[in-house]
Amino acid sequence: MAREVILVDEHDRPVGRREKLLAHQRGELHRAFSVFLFDSAGRWLLQRRHTSKYHSGGLWTNTCCSHPAPGEETGAAARARLWEEMGIDAPLEPLFQFTYRAAFDNGLIEHELDHVFAGTFDGSPKPDPTEVSDWRWVETVDLLRELDVYPENFTYWFRVAVEQVLMHQASARR
Repeated sequence: MAREVILVDEHDRPVGRREKLLAHQRGELHRAFSVFLFDSAGRWLLQRRHTSKYHSGGLWTNTCCSHPAPGEETGAAARARLWEEMGIDAPLEPLFQFTYRAAFDNGLIEHELDHVFAGTFDGSPKPDPTEVSDWRWVETVDLLRELDVYPENFTYWFRVAVEQVLMHQASARR
């Protein structure tokens, strides 16, 4: 059965549902989530999307991302997907939301209202090899340098969200 996404308006109010691929072909605004995990030393846990992904395959990105299904609470979906994709069970806190639109070379369009969650995890993930081709821990200074020099190696939404995640971390330390 084809997976559906929740179509939303600019205020994150549901306005319908659509098969996931069709929503991405039409560029319809839909609900999504992104999970950022950090270890106790503050390093970021990144994953490299499997090359078979329908877009952005082979690119580095945040720990996990996906879409809640119609009727599914977004935080619960994020935690479940974190387990399915990375083999990690960790509490998550909502950080912020943002909307972005990005067109890809294959004709698909990501137009998402993205709910960003963060958590702490010390350990080694056990990723699903059909979803994730690689993973790594990275220090903030190294990540920022890499984003500056090789932005094309990262997903669009990750590049957009990183600055806001950093601002949230700085605010939480005050």
